Amino acid sequence: MSDGITARRFHESDGVADWRVVGEGACAYFRTGSFAAGARLVNAISELAGLDAHHPDVDLRYDGVIVRLITVAPDYYGLSERDLALARQISTIARKLGVPADPSIVQTVLVTIDARDIPTVKPFWRAVLGYQDRDDSPEDLVDPRGRGASLWFQKIGAPDPERNRMHIDIWVPPDQAQARIAAAIAAGGHLVTDEYAPAWWTLADPEGNLADVATTMSRD
Repeated sequence: MSDGITARRFHESDGVADWRVVGEGACAYFRTGSFAAGARLVNAISELAGLDAHHPDVDLRYDGVIVRLITVAPDYYGLSERDLALARQISTIARKLGVPADPSIVQTVLVTIDARDIPTVKPFWRAVLGYQDRDDSPEDLVDPRGRGASLWFQKIGAPDPERNRMHIDIWVPPDQAQARIAAAIAAGGHLVTDEYAPAWWTLADPEGNLADVATTMSRD
C-alpha cells in the first residue's frame, strides 16, 4: 500500500501522544468518566469528514472510550497516513471536550495456535468462531465484528510434548511492558525467556501455560 507506515513512523509523528500501536493498529483510551460524556465524544468523532471512506473502530463504555485506527485492504492490514491524520483529528476533539487520554490502558490480545498443517486446522477455528480469513495473510483469522481476539497459526514441525500448542499474546505499549511482566511474575508466573525482547517476553503461569507480552519495538 502506497501510504502504509510503520509503528515507528506513527509514534515519531507530531500530535499522536495519546496513541499507542499495539499489534493491530493504533489505539487510544479516552477517560470520559461517564457514559454521557463518552457519547458526546463519539458523536463529535462521527462528524469528522471522510469517515465513510476510512473510519475508526470505537468502543463506548461507561467510564471511557477506546478508539482503534487500522487500514484494511486486500493486500494490507496495518497503519497508513490516513490513520495518522485521523488520530490527530480525534485527539484535537478530545482536548476541546476536556477528555484526557490514558495510553497505559490500551492493549491487543492475540491467540496463537501451533499447527503442523495450517490449511487443515484453520477451517475448524474459522467455523467454530464465526471468523473470516485475513485477506493479506494465510496464517490469520479475524473477527468480522471487530471485537474478538484475532487468531494466528504458527507453523511447526514435530510437536514438542513439553510445550503448549496454544498461547496468548498480549500486545501492550512499550512503556507498559516491564510493569505488566512484573505484575504477572508477582502473581505466580515466571519468565521463560527474554531472548526476543523487546519484541516479546515469554512468561508461564504456575502450571506452565504460556503467554507472550509483546510490543512493537524492534519490529520495523
